Amino acid sequence: MEDIFNDPVHVPRKRIALVAGESSGDLLGAGLVQRLKQRWPDAEFVGVGGEAMREVGVDTWFDASELAVMGLSEVLRHLPRLLRLRRELRQRVLDWRPDVFIGIDAPDFNLGVEKWLKHRGVRTVHYVSPSVWAWREKRAAKIGLSADRVLCLFPMEPEIYERHGVDARFVGHPLADEMPLQPDRGTARAALGIDPLPPLLALLPGSRVGEIERLGADFLAAAARVLAAEPALQIAVPMANPQAHEAFKRVFAAHPDRGALAPALREIVGHARTLMVASDVILLASGTATLEAMLAKRPMVVGYKVAPLTYRLVKGLGMLKVDHYALPNVLAGEAVVPELMQHDCTPQNLAEATLRWLRDPAAAEALRPRFLAIHESLRCDASTRAAAAVAELLESTDG
Repeated sequence: MEDIFNDPVHVPRKRIALVAGESSGDLLGAGLVQRLKQRWPDAEFVGVGGEAMREVGVDTWFDASELAVMGLSEVLRHLPRLLRLRRELRQRVLDWRPDVFIGIDAPDFNLGVEKWLKHRGVRTVHYVSPSVWAWREKRAAKIGLSADRVLCLFPMEPEIYERHGVDARFVGHPLADEMPLQPDRGTARAALGIDPLPPLLALLPGSRVGEIERLGADFLAAAARVLAAEPALQIAVPMANPQAHEAFKRVFAAHPDRGALAPALREIVGHARTLMVASDVILLASGTATLEAMLAKRPMVVGYKVAPLTYRLVKGLGMLKVDHYALPNVLAGEAVVPELMQHDCTPQNLAEATLRWLRDPAAAEALRPRFLAIHESLRCDASTRAAAAVAELLESTDG
C-alpha cells in the first residue's frame, strides 16, 4: 500500500488567514506573505488586506479600508458595521480552518478576533506590538490571552512580554529595512525640485485631521519665528492625504502669520520621507514619523498635544510609564532630540529648539552616528524574521 503520509505530494497545504487594517499593515502583510510563500509555495492566504496583499496572492474577503477609521466619533459612527464585519470574519475564518491567524497591527479589531479564535483552537499571532512600553504595561498579559505569539518591531518589547509570561519575538522594523543607512540629501532635494543651498525646514504637524487641528497653528507660528530669524529659510509641508491637505489649508488660511509664511512655504503632496531626507531640520508631531526622521538621520524637534481632559486622565491615573515620548529618545534611552509635550508645546519653545539645530551644525552632525547605530539595530529583514517566527510556531505545535 502506498505510504501517503511520507509522500510530500499529500502533505496538506498550509492555510494562513491575515487581517491588516490600514496601508502600513497592508505593506507588512505583503512582505510577510512573500516570505511565507518562499517556505510554503503552495500555501493559501485569505483575510483582510489592501492592494499590496492582493498583489502577492492574498484572497481578500474584505478590503483593509473597511477597518481604517480614526477618532472616537468616527469609530462610534461605524461601530455597528465593524461589529458585524468582525462577527462575519471570525466565523468565516473558523469555518475555513486555517493553520494560523495573523492579526497585523489594528489591535482594537484584531486582538478581539484573535482571542475568539484562540479559544476555539486556532493558533494566533499578533504582528506589531501595541506600545506596552509606554502605556499600561499590564496590557501585555491581556494580549497574551489573544495571541500565541507576538511579533515585535522594537528590541525592548519582548522583555516586557516575558515578564507577563507571553511569547514574543523581536523581528526588526520594516522601515529600517526600507530606508538606506546613508540617505542622500542632495538627491532628495533634486527629486523634489528644492533649491540645494538655503536651509530647509520640514513641517509635519501630523497626518490625521485632529492632529493638524491641534498642532498646525502652533507649528506655523513656530515656523514664522524661525523664518524671521533666518530669512533665507525654505519651509515645506508634506500632505499625507486629501483630508490632511484640506485640514492644513483651513488652519493656514486662518493663521495670522500666513502673509509672512506664504512666500517661503511649499506644500508637497506625499513624499514625506523624501522631504525628511532633503531637510536640514524637521519639526514634527510625535509618532511613527519620528522614527522615519531618525532613519533619515536628520535633527528634529518633536511636539505633541492631546485633548486637555485626556492629558489629565493619563497623568492622573499614572497610565504613562516612560520618561520619553519620541521614539528616537525611547530607543536611545536618553533625550537626544527635544520633545515638547502639552504645555511645553508652544510656538516660542518649538522655534527656539529648531533654531538651535540650524545654528549648531556640529550638534546636528553628532546625531548621525547615534541614529545610524539605532538604524542598524532595527535593520533585521523584518519580513524574513517574522515568517520564521510564524513557521516555528506552526512547526512546534504540528503533530
